[in-house]
Amino acid sequence: MITAMVLPFVGAAFVLALLLAFTRLLRGPELVDRVLALDTMYVNALALLIVLGIALNDSVYFEAALLVAVFGFVGTVAASRYLLRGSVAE
Repeated sequence: MITAMVLPFVGAAFVLALLLAFTRLLRGPELVDRVLALDTMYVNALALLIVLGIALNDSVYFEAALLVAVFGFVGTVAASRYLLRGSVAE
């Protein structure tokens, strides 16, 4: 009962956080700011998928959230290595 009332507000908060991070991605003054905004966006998308999975009672969303987490982590590591060294592979 209470879950059905709270989940739309939580979902809206994550969508708002996604939009704010997207504006930082577009307007970020430095490349580091844009990488951090992208990292924040994947974390918010992950949380939104989990909230959607809870609301719809479907485990497919949890599996999709796991894939987003893995790809987001790999993308963040690759972007960080590129910023530090100038190349991803050694």
